[in-house]
Amino acid sequence: MSDTLATRIPAYPFGNDGLDPRLPDFGQEGVGRVQLPTGQQAWLFTRHEHLRELLRSPDFSSDFSRPGFPLIRPLPKEMPQREGSFIRMDPPDHTKFRRMLTPEFMIKHIRTLEPLIQQTVLEALESMRAAGKPADLVEHFALPVPSMVICHLLGVPYTDHEFFQERSRILLAWASPPEQVQTAIEELRDYLVRLIADKRRNPGDDMISRLAVERVETGEMTERELVGLSVLLLIAGHETTSNMIGLSALVMLQHPAQLERLRQDPALIDDTVEELLRYLTIVRTGLTRVAIRDTEVGGHRVAAGEGVIGLLSAANRDEDVFPDAERFDLTRGSHQHMAFGFGIHQCIGQPLARAELRIALAELFTRLPGLELAVDPSSVEFRDAVVFGVRELEVTW
Repeated sequence: MSDTLATRIPAYPFGNDGLDPRLPDFGQEGVGRVQLPTGQQAWLFTRHEHLRELLRSPDFSSDFSRPGFPLIRPLPKEMPQREGSFIRMDPPDHTKFRRMLTPEFMIKHIRTLEPLIQQTVLEALESMRAAGKPADLVEHFALPVPSMVICHLLGVPYTDHEFFQERSRILLAWASPPEQVQTAIEELRDYLVRLIADKRRNPGDDMISRLAVERVETGEMTERELVGLSVLLLIAGHETTSNMIGLSALVMLQHPAQLERLRQDPALIDDTVEELLRYLTIVRTGLTRVAIRDTEVGGHRVAAGEGVIGLLSAANRDEDVFPDAERFDLTRGSHQHMAFGFGIHQCIGQPLARAELRIALAELFTRLPGLELAVDPSSVEFRDAVVFGVRELEVTW
């Protein structure tokens, strides 16, 4: 590729302007080529209707081992096998693992966890009060709440939270060197190998124990697959929701009229959560796929072996679907958003995430009257990582 051509293709990912994602200007079509840090090029799709078509199409693969798969950062030289990491699998393997997890994340099961979530939220708020004003909302509330909940759900000791949180940050940070990523993965896997071995000997009432007894012991799943699956759930189960809680608090505090409306009408909490999910879209790198055969998306030809990226943050600000999309409006009715993806890979943990967000935000704004930022909003630092978030958020009340 010539230098002249390279300068016409924007570098990807684009980053963020504070709370707002930087979105490409690809004109009315909403499709263009981008240059990845790995040296690859890929098609980038930004329109809502195109992402719906792309993410449900069997013509695209999620398997990053396929030739042409668009890698946004280099993989470690000795990347562990993908056993159990079903988000990088295609049917029928993807279907097999997702069905095993479906009962654990069904809404009726998540409802049985709501008292635990409520208790965890209240204890975290009490801890933040005890720490005194001002307090870092991330350290005392946004991070511990989903961490405690996912630890309970999986059967991982919360006393080990610093160990897996540090390694999660390494895995999700763009600046982490490949060898550091490899070490973090190996350390997490070694930790879970020991934990699973113990649960096979002494099973408890938790997801890892149930999968060990019902799936590994029966031969439906190997122990290595359970390790890979557990790594995925442990990281995704606390990083995404913790970042959403911190960012949601920041957005609401910067929209006091809407926050007051929610306080006056608590029944708006569900709509508030959906609009926050749309507006923030914390997986801002989009979803990567590779075409396994010649195909089309929205009339645009994609050749077999070409990489594509569906930019969720752009789809969630598509004016054709969300008029005046740059405006935060908790009464908008944002149920068409794609913050959890779309199609067969749509986030399986979304019922849990919604429950945690609903309870955490409702209690935060109810039990801390006068909650406000203790710093200038312009000084808030954001994380440059796979999952968008704030590093810390000093608040008072």
